[in-house]
Amino acid sequence: MNTVITGGYVATVDEQGTEHADGYVAVVDGRIAAVGSGAVPEEFAGLERVDASGCLVTPGLVNTHHHLYQWATRGYAQQEDLFGWLVALYPVWAGIDADIVSATAKAGLGMLALSGCTTAADHHYVFPRDGGDVFGALIDAGRHIGIRLHAVRGSMDRGESEGGLPPDSIVESLDDALEQTERAINEYHDPAPEAKIQVAVGPCSPFSASLDLMRGAAAVARRHGVRLHTHLAETADEEEQCLREFGLTPVDYARNLEWLGEDVWLAHGVHLKEPEIALMAETGTGIAHCPSSNARVGAGMAPISALVDAGAPVGLGVDGVASNESGGLAEELRQALLTARQRGGPKALTARQALRIGTMGGARCLGRDEHIGSIEQGKLADLAVWRLDTLKHAGIVDPVAALVFGRVPPLELLLVGGEPVVERDHLLTADEPSLTRELARASARLADS
Repeated sequence: MNTVITGGYVATVDEQGTEHADGYVAVVDGRIAAVGSGAVPEEFAGLERVDASGCLVTPGLVNTHHHLYQWATRGYAQQEDLFGWLVALYPVWAGIDADIVSATAKAGLGMLALSGCTTAADHHYVFPRDGGDVFGALIDAGRHIGIRLHAVRGSMDRGESEGGLPPDSIVESLDDALEQTERAINEYHDPAPEAKIQVAVGPCSPFSASLDLMRGAAAVARRHGVRLHTHLAETADEEEQCLREFGLTPVDYARNLEWLGEDVWLAHGVHLKEPEIALMAETGTGIAHCPSSNARVGAGMAPISALVDAGAPVGLGVDGVASNESGGLAEELRQALLTARQRGGPKALTARQALRIGTMGGARCLGRDEHIGSIEQGKLADLAVWRLDTLKHAGIVDPVAALVFGRVPPLELLLVGGEPVVERDHLLTADEPSLTRELARASARLADS
């Protein structure tokens, strides 16, 4: 829709950090036609108006790491570290199928939208042999909810019989994993700047994907010009296993396999040392920071301030909601700030740096920073309008601090390519009670399996 948002505080998150206390954003044909302060220019005066008085306008948030299928298994393994948590949950996930993935992905993407997210990367790597077309179900859910979806076609070929953690029933052969990954790219990937669906390639991790799968997946991705994603340096156990099996740290393992570069973003990066932080910046390798999930399994606190200071791409991630039962992205702004300060003191991260990580940082990780992540003329109109004049935030003098330090504000409006997805905290693209019922049925099916 063509519209102009007026009267709000606009945090553009552009390179200069421009903010407008009495701002407007004009949206024409799905893109930002103008942004500024004061009176709306005459050429946009006839557009439909959205009164954003008492609101903060930001770019839509960008989620760089998620596992939507895990919505059906929240609350499991509550006192386990990562490896123990995976051992407990993999047998449960062996029961997922296309219907369960459809229910969980719609619910999860709906919740992300309600938390201000306009772009989400979902890493799906579990493919039970009798589960049907689970990746197709994920894609359909993305189209249904209407936010931008980076569907990461994951894979595992190291089951328990090969020294891996997952049951053999949910891993693929090397050839099948590579063949199905290539098929997913050919069938679903849209390279256009305004694409709603893009595909990336994502073997799960060093302890569930073989060397041949890591190499082969990288070759497939680079042949098709799509991005690469995996878990790396999440726990001390992972580093010990990499040293034991390969004689390398996780980062050296990734470097040897040519898994560092501007087309790669890695989930977590909790246990990065100073030279490895510099290497991330030097190679342009992105890091998806998942503070709540890392805290939930006691993995540690990622060195986000050091990564940001070094110039590495850093985005924000919810992670799978079996390790972050909230499932919203906006609250991760606060978690990222508090985690950074817990590690490095009160000057470690500012509210505006946290917002940049959640917007432009994420867009950079996904290779879309030319088109999303900030409010600038010509960019896609992916916008979040947060209401700050309620009891939750009234009196906080700085609107950006209100969003980051305070509770998650009511979401007045969420636009994706100029089209409304959320209005007044209400999801427009799906019926929330129906999503709730479908999710409850999916969860019950897995619990009973």
